[in-house]
Amino acid sequence: MTENKIATLILDTCFKIHRKIGPGLFESVYEGILSYELSKMNLAIKRQVAIPVVWNELQLEQGFRADVIVEEKVIIEIKSIEAIAPIHQKQLLTYLRLTNIRLGLLINFNEALLKDGIQRIVNNL
Repeated sequence: MTENKIATLILDTCFKIHRKIGPGLFESVYEGILSYELSKMNLAIKRQVAIPVVWNELQLEQGFRADVIVEEKVIIEIKSIEAIAPIHQKQLLTYLRLTNIRLGLLINFNEALLKDGIQRIVNNL
């Protein structure tokens, strides 16, 4: 399955969740529900994945923690905050580069209209 097909499934599911429960909950709630729904579609899901950072011969076992990785092809960074800042986009791009994953979705569930809280970040896609 391509990154774009996976992204479509993810976003359709996010819209469904947002319509049903709305904004204002903790990120962990959205992460749990989204992961559950994507798992029901038989997609391979990993939550809170520690990703090492390698600097020369030094390997830091937990350089960052990805919220959700789907099918080893898409990283989802979930937020429930007032507004997405440019640093959030750069952070996700760094995650993509370190994992060699080509597509990331930055999703802020704390928006009245979810479409206003979705950003697609690419790494050589």
